[in-house]
Amino acid sequence: MPAVLDNLYNQENYLISKKLLDATHLRHEALSNNIANVETPGFKRRDLPQTFSVELRRAVDRKDFRRVKALLPRSAEDRQAKPVRMDGNTVQLDEELLAMNRNALNYEYLTGAVGGTIKTINKAIRGRG
Repeated sequence: MPAVLDNLYNQENYLISKKLLDATHLRHEALSNNIANVETPGFKRRDLPQTFSVELRRAVDRKDFRRVKALLPRSAEDRQAKPVRMDGNTVQLDEELLAMNRNALNYEYLTGAVGGTIKTINKAIRGRG
């Protein structure tokens, strides 16, 4: 990648927004899977662990952008979720739908932030204002 593009893609705001966008996408998949399994006996809900947000915040506060780049969001079983049915399923449909709506708003905002950076780069490359 040319040095100019490398510098643009390594800007702090872009890195943070891109990492959050990745996490939001993964969270959407986990929430969708939870909703799809609301009637599956013994199913345990999954989500992004709070540790991801904590680690990202810590790296940003320390301005450790190598750490920001290295963080990989992953879904995991939500061990805080309590069974809501006799069969052990831990999915609460109303909570999942609310979380999915919030997540969709975050995703929309973040795609605008990341997409805006890419559009700016594209305009600069093409020389159009």
